Formats: sequence, structure tokens, C-alpha cells
Amino acid sequence: MSRIEALFARKNPVFIGFTVAGDPDGERSFGVAATMVDAGVDLLEIAVPYSDPVADGPVIERAHVRALRAGTTLDDVFALVRRVRKHAPDLPIVLFTYYNVVHRRGPERFFSEAAADADGVLIVDLPVEESDEVAPHAVRYGIDRIALIAPTTSPERQHAILREASGFVYLISLEGVTGERDRLPPGIACLVGAVREKTNLPLAVGFGVSCPEHVRIVVEAGANGVIVGSALVRIIEEHSSDEAAMDEALATAIRSLRGGLVPDPEPDIPRHKRVEG
Repeated sequence: MSRIEALFARKNPVFIGFTVAGDPDGERSFGVAATMVDAGVDLLEIAVPYSDPVADGPVIERAHVRALRAGTTLDDVFALVRRVRKHAPDLPIVLFTYYNVVHRRGPERFFSEAAADADGVLIVDLPVEESDEVAPHAVRYGIDRIALIAPTTSPERQHAILREASGFVYLISLEGVTGERDRLPPGIACLVGAVREKTNLPLAVGFGVSCPEHVRIVVEAGANGVIVGSALVRIIEEHSSDEAAMDEALATAIRSLRGGLVPDPEPDIPRHKRVEG
């Protein structure tokens, strides 16, 4: 059983945190990852810094820029993953990347190197119709290929995507790029339900999730996991000059966000009418 499979087999909703390798610089990037793990992240997504991250909003885009300016290379990313693996032997790790990175490395070499310590790869801009170049290598090296499904993905394309997916399915909660939102769209439960009918893979929802209430909404929609990126990356950006403050703020935010994984103990009482004792 893979680490990802073992994680979701616990049946409890899981908390997935996201960081960009090399942000805010090489050495502190490991500190960020270690802090996130120690604070309670169940699965860690580590992004390979890229010059044109078209799926990402301004907060994460700036993180890519910081990492690249710090000189972060793909070799550095794999080195970071090795350090995180030593720090947390049982933690599932997923690499988040763009296809050009894989192509330049060579798909077979990329997946063989990733397999040393990572469990899954999400290639955000690779359509299922063009995935033949990577699929055999993912299978050969035992790497889960995490699939993306958006609210605009047709049922026919959902079926095609799910045939190629493994590990878990990343459901995009809204149209557009990553980034914090004041509120989540109302159709999350419908999206989760529609995809659930087509696969037995765990479903994790991301994009826009930025507070405990959002986490609770995603869990109540029936998702197996919740993915938070921009809200954590923003903390790194705001505290980049003070590592101790950064670590404290990250840990506090993760513990708070994880609180949303717990079902509301009083689901029939509107929150604004509760009487605090």
C-alpha cells in the first residue's frame, strides 16, 4: 500500500498543505516544510518553481519568482524532498509541476528521480490526451499521477481523466487561478458528488480554501481531503525576514485550519444565534 493510499484509508478527512520549493530561499524552504509537517499537514504538495505558472494566482506566482531568484533548480527540489522524507518517513509527498519541467528533464529520468522519495506527481498543464509520454514512466516507477478536475470539466472528460488517475483526485473548487477567496462557490457538493459517482479514488478540494470555515464547507460537501496553498504561501511572504515569526505563524494557521476538519457539533443551530457560555 502506498503512503497516499494508506493516508486516505484512515477514512478521516485529511489536510493537504502546499509550498513552493526554494521559497523564500533554499535553506529556509526546508524549515517551512518541516514546520508544516510538525504542525499537522497530512500530505505535502511541493511545487517545482517555474517561470510561467499559469494556474497560479499572484501570491503563489510571487513564490515561484522568489524561489527562482534564489537559484532553485530541479536538483534542489529533489534534494528538498529527500530532506523532508528523512524528517517525516511516512508523510505522503506530491510534486506539483508544469510539463515543461518534466520534458526538459526527460520523463523517464524525472519520474525515476521523483520515485526515490516522492509518492505522486501532479502535472498541472498536461491534458489527458497528451499524457502518453509520461504515463508508462509513472507506472514503472510506482508514482501516482494526481488528476485535476475543474467545475467546467465535462462528464466525458471526467471519465477520460479518471481512467488515467491514481492516488487521489484534485478537485478545483472554482474557475480561475489559485488564490484566497472570501467565500467558496456553492456548487462544491455537486462537483464532489458528480465525480464520486465515477471513481473510488479519494477526492480532495483546493483553490480558494483559506479559513477554517472553508475547510468545514469542503468536508461537509463530502470531500476526503482539503488543500490549502495561497493562505500558507502568503504567510511565508509576509514573514520572509523573520524565520521564527514565519514558523510560528505557519504553525498557528495550520492548526486553526485543521480545526475545520472536525464536524460542526451543533449543525442545526445557526452560528450567529449560538450563546457562548
